[in-house]
Amino acid sequence: MNEMHSLALILVIAAVTLLLRFLPFFIFSGKRKVPGYIIYLGEKLPYAIMGMLIVYCLRNVDFAGLAHWLPSLIAVAVVVGLHLWKRNTLLSIIGGTAIYMFLLQTVFA
Repeated sequence: MNEMHSLALILVIAAVTLLLRFLPFFIFSGKRKVPGYIIYLGEKLPYAIMGMLIVYCLRNVDFAGLAHWLPSLIAVAVVVGLHLWKRNTLLSIIGGTAIYMFLLQTVFA
């Protein structure tokens, strides 16, 4: 790819991303009522996404030995504990990831 092609590709991707981000505000602005299924999706979808992320993260856990599954279990417990304590998704994810990496690099190395 030459530089012009790369720049055009980046601009198209940026335009589509902006359009998708602002489209709900254009559609539901003013006096139009938000449909019930959109409200339902807004309430339920975050939990479904978190469930899919948990399944994705734990799909390759090997139960052959303690050192294979214990770091994952501890990290999940840290994520749940931090989220119940602070109700901050970013803190929970960063804390769980940090504990998991620490355990892999030091304790279970």
